[in-house]
Amino acid sequence: MTWQLRRATPADLDAIMAIEERVFETDAWSREIMAAELDDRHGHYLVAVRVDDPSDLVGYAGLRSPRGELQADVQTIAVAERARRHGLGRVLMQSLIAEARDRGATEVFLEVRADNPGAQSLYGMLGFEPIAVRPKYYQPDGVDAIVMRLEIPRPEVTVA
Repeated sequence: MTWQLRRATPADLDAIMAIEERVFETDAWSREIMAAELDDRHGHYLVAVRVDDPSDLVGYAGLRSPRGELQADVQTIAVAERARRHGLGRVLMQSLIAEARDRGATEVFLEVRADNPGAQSLYGMLGFEPIAVRPKYYQPDGVDAIVMRLEIPRPEVTVA
C-alpha cells in the first residue's frame, strides 16, 4: 500500500473526524477542537491518502511547533485500521519530526497512552525516550500518559 502525504485542509475535517472517532472511541477530540487545530498557524497537520484513490484518507498527524521555538509537540496521530501495519505511522511521525526541525525545534515531546504498547514501541524505535508519567491523563478511561521526548538528530552531510 502506498500513500501520498499532504497538508491537511478544512475540507479534510469530515474524513479526519471519521478516523478520530473510530481510533479514539472514548477520548476523541471534538470537531471544533480539530477544526481549530487545522487552522492554528503554529500547527502542521498532514493527511495520508492512498495513491490509487486520493479521496481515501487513511491517516493524519499533527504537530504544534511555533517557528523559532526549541520545543515542538506531537498533538495527535491516527491511522485507519485498514491501513495499519504498513509503516504509515512511522512515515507520518518522521514527517512531523522533519517539520519540527525545519521550524527550528531541537526537541519533540508527545504523550502516549500507557495501555498502547504498539505506539510506545514505534516512538521508541524513532528515538523517543520516556521521561514522565501523567497519572489518569486520558479521560474518561483514567489511563496514564507516558510523556516521551526526542532530541532531534541533526542531519548528517556525507560525501556520496
